[in-house]
Parts: sequence; structure tokens; C-alpha cells
Amino acid sequence: MPNTAVTATPVTLDDVWKAFMETDRKMQETEKILREMFAETDRQIQAVSKQMKETDRKLDRLGGRLGEFVEGLVAPACKTLFTQRGIPVHRVSRRVEADLPGGRHMEIDLFVVNTDAVALVEVKSKLEVSDVRDHLERMGEFKEFFPEYSNKRAIGAVAAMVIEKNVRQFAINQGLFVIEQVGDTLRMANEDNFVPKSW
Repeated sequence: MPNTAVTATPVTLDDVWKAFMETDRKMQETEKILREMFAETDRQIQAVSKQMKETDRKLDRLGGRLGEFVEGLVAPACKTLFTQRGIPVHRVSRRVEADLPGGRHMEIDLFVVNTDAVALVEVKSKLEVSDVRDHLERMGEFKEFFPEYSNKRAIGAVAAMVIEKNVRQFAINQGLFVIEQVGDTLRMANEDNFVPKSW
């Protein structure tokens, strides 16, 4: 029977070196491809980040315009709504601001004035409990920012196009007037016998 054994070809140092060089070349190609992929991913992330910042800027601007629009609707209604509650109105001012040392700042969306009382109205497109809490804090600091009104009774109100039932009740329970939209008109949500808290 003939001998069919296969004889192994000896591996030379040159063969090992060539294999090593080929592996190194493939690794460099892979590294180059990965670098290019990471660079492209980074470019895409930066582009998305830029788009998100632009969207945030547009939303902020839209939110500001929407707030101004709602204020524009509420301001003329204040005179009628407060007068109906026995609080005659002499003046309604929009965006009244004051500053105190230490970088403290207060802005009142709508400032309603008569001879013996002032009303601070916070206006939102949608009212949240946090907005009510912020306004209560503002009411507590009002006379510190506006000492010229220290001899007047200060009352608070919140107004919005959208107010959830629990938020409305929370504001009323805190002694605030609540101005809400019903159909095409604005109304006070408070009962006729409601007595507002005075600050």
C-alpha cells in the first residue's frame, strides 16, 4: 500500500512576518474605518444638538408670545371682573417690575390698582400648582419690592386659558381669585361669597 502521508510545509520567519504585516494592515484599515464612523457620529450628534437648541429657542419665543397673547386677553377683562366683585379698578398695567439689592427681581404680569387695594395677577396659558405656589411667594414679598403700596390691601389672582380642577381648587383654597376661560369669555371661578386673602 503506497504511503499517502502529507508532509507539512515548513513555516518560515518570512511567512510569519508577512502574516503579521497583513494583520497589521487590516487592523489599521479597521481603525481608520472606526475613526471615520466615530467622526461622522460626532458630526451628527453636534447637528442634532444644534437643532435642539434652535427648537428650544423657538419654543421659548413662542411661549413668550403666547403668554403676551393671554395677558392681552385677560388685561381688559380684569376691569369688569374685579368691579363685579366690588373692587373698582382705576388702572391695569402689564409687566410691572422691581429690583432689590442682591439681584432680587419681581415681575407682575398684570397689576390692577384702585384707591385702597392692588391686585397682582399671574397669567399663564396653562396653570400648574407650582405657578400658584410661586405667586403666593410673590404676594408675600410684594410690599418689600413695592413699599409705595404698603398702605394698600394687596390681593392675588391667577389667570389661564387651561386650569385643571385640582389646580383651580388649590388656588381658591389659598385665597386667590381664579380667572378662567369658559367658551369665548373669561370669568371668575370663585363663588360669589368668596373672600380673598389680603397681604
